[in-house]
Amino acid sequence: MTTKRARTPTTPMLASTDQWRVVPTPVGEMVVGGDEESLHFLHLPDSFDPRGLDPDRRGAPAAVAAAAEQLDGYFRGTLTRFDLPLDPAGSEFQRRVWWALADIPYAATESYGSVAARVGSPRACRAVGLANGRNPIPLVLPCHRVIGADGTLTGYGGGLSLKRRLLDHERRVAASGPRSRRAS
Repeated sequence: MTTKRARTPTTPMLASTDQWRVVPTPVGEMVVGGDEESLHFLHLPDSFDPRGLDPDRRGAPAAVAAAAEQLDGYFRGTLTRFDLPLDPAGSEFQRRVWWALADIPYAATESYGSVAARVGSPRACRAVGLANGRNPIPLVLPCHRVIGADGTLTGYGGGLSLKRRLLDHERRVAASGPRSRRAS
C-alpha cells in the first residue's frame, strides 16, 4: 500500500519588480509572476497559497500578460510551444536542465537519463530529477514531459494526476492535426 503525500502550498517569492496574476485554467488556477521583461515563475494549481501574495503587487506586466494569453492558447489546443521571455532563478546546472526541457517536443516524453545526457552529465539522472522538481516555470519549461526510464510517470510538483492530464491533453491536440501552432 502506498500513501499519498500531501503537497504543502507555498508562497511565491516575488523579486523587487515582480507582479503576479492568477490565471484560471481547465486544470485549476495557476499563478504567474514576473515583470515587464521576463516571466520568473508559474505555480501549478494547489501549489501556492494566494493569501501570501501581496495584493498591491497584483498586476499584468508584459511578460505576465503574455504568459496568461499563451496559457489560454495551450489549453485551447492552439499553442504547442510557448514563446516567452524567461528568467528562472537557479544554479547553472538547473538552468541547463530547464532549457533542455524546452527542447522536448510537444506531446513527447523523455527520460531523466536522456535529459542528463543532453546537458552533458549522463550519470546525473537524480540531479536532473531534483532540478526538475525545482523548476520555477513548469508547463512552460515542460518538466511534465520527463518520465522514468521504464516509461512510467514519476514525480511532478502538480501531482501525477495533473502530469497525466497534461500529457493526455497534448497527445489529443497533436492527434487532431494542423490547428496547433507556436505562439506568435
